[in-house]
Amino acid sequence: MAVSAEHIRTLHKYEKTILSVLERQMSRYSWVPLEQLITSTGFAESEVNYRLARLIEWGMVRFNPVPYDGYALVFGGYDTLALASLTRKGTISALGVQLGEGKESVVYEALGLGPVAIKFHRIGGRSFNSARVNREYMAEGHCPWLVASKLSAEREYKALVALHPKVSVPLPIAQNRHTVVMSLIQGANLNRCILEAPAVVLDEILENVRIAYKEGMIHSDLSEYNILMEEGKCVLIDWPQWIDAAHPNAEVTLNRDLDNILTYFKRKYQLRYDLEDAIQCVTG
Repeated sequence: MAVSAEHIRTLHKYEKTILSVLERQMSRYSWVPLEQLITSTGFAESEVNYRLARLIEWGMVRFNPVPYDGYALVFGGYDTLALASLTRKGTISALGVQLGEGKESVVYEALGLGPVAIKFHRIGGRSFNSARVNREYMAEGHCPWLVASKLSAEREYKALVALHPKVSVPLPIAQNRHTVVMSLIQGANLNRCILEAPAVVLDEILENVRIAYKEGMIHSDLSEYNILMEEGKCVLIDWPQWIDAAHPNAEVTLNRDLDNILTYFKRKYQLRYDLEDAIQCVTG
């Protein structure tokens, strides 16, 4: 991570307070005024400036001098708040190696009661603009990356809670701010695997899609890149974009998900499966 574990462990209580104030105030400001930070924390100006300088150096806060001295939380600071909370609750005790990274998230191994995975949702820049256009759950108007990332994590956690264990998805353990803690899947992405029985795996994927659909959820971004293979079994991951099966775009979305999977199996394994048959399998 951009923020070192050492900095998180040695964070002073005043610095945690400033990060928390920034988190709250960023619902009102793109850049929180220095005066607001002083008022909200109750600290002396010299103390606030000293702590802010450290947080900026550690990649947790950003400074902007125009049109006033303003400060904003960045992902390093938001990560720190989430990890501090999860550690305090005993959900995790140590952060391990990075397992993967996508356009809108990064996943690390961590230690809880046992090995777990912690996913940091990161909706910012181009992915934030795309999310605001394409996802109805995004708030209208001023919706900073902080809120967008939290909404994304909440939505994924909701899906995992609803689907596990009926559908083969990671076991949800906890959700805090923009993070989701879940069971660690010991397996590779489907696109990196050579399957001995591709037809069996395809049937298994379709069955999981069918059960999810029966539970009222369509993945909405299903492909070979967000299916893991663990001991020969598929695990469907990355659920923040799911839509309700009663949504007006449900049919189009489900058809796209299924077409993605069928196209992959046809391309890699020359396995032909009619799309209409797959749709009937899932919805019939």
